[in-house]
Amino acid sequence: MNTTIVYLSWNVAAFCMMAFDKNRARKRKMRIRERTIFLWALCFGAIGVLAGMYTFRHKTQHRAFVIGVPVLVIINFVSVYFLAGIGQ
Repeated sequence: MNTTIVYLSWNVAAFCMMAFDKNRARKRKMRIRERTIFLWALCFGAIGVLAGMYTFRHKTQHRAFVIGVPVLVIINFVSVYFLAGIGQ
């Protein structure tokens, strides 16, 4: 149960990070590095980043994000599958 709460919280934070970065982009202020966004996605936040991308229409023109984040979603699911002991 605690793991689920942490996973959901991390993805909500990733979603909020995308909203924050989009807001900063509109205001032409200092932004979150793309590698930081990818790192959050890699560390089990890919669902939040993907949802934020399309909710806020942010980074959807960048091929690295359009291809990379869905790949990280798959990697996240496979990792959770094996870490949770389901795949044994």
